[in-house]
Amino acid sequence: MPGRTGEREHSGEVGRPRTVVPPGARGATRIADRVVAKIATQAAREALDRLPPDAATPHATVVVHHETARVHISVELDYPTDIGGRCRAVRRRVAERVGALAGMEVHEVAVQVERLHPVPAPGTAHGRTQ
Repeated sequence: MPGRTGEREHSGEVGRPRTVVPPGARGATRIADRVVAKIATQAAREALDRLPPDAATPHATVVVHHETARVHISVELDYPTDIGGRCRAVRRRVAERVGALAGMEVHEVAVQVERLHPVPAPGTAHGRTQ
């Protein structure tokens, strides 16, 4: 009888019962490296919160092998700043977001500071006292 549980109807004919495939045998989803790189770039922006006005946005390159990712991210920072603290924040946020959104374990996040942008101290013009 068409429509019974476990049967399919195709072109008016009753098909054979559906085969239930266990979740582990259904195949795999592969997330492209460039997608993981976009997640990492956005996470770095979130971690840095503010960027100097003329700074380039963070840029990430990623190598994915099986279920793990290695991330290299380039950033530009204002100066003076706590460079080590800001790099730690980027590493932590990138690992957290890639893990949550892509379901990958992040073995390495290398942060490279490409450029420091001097920020004038309050009360000075272009960093020089008046």
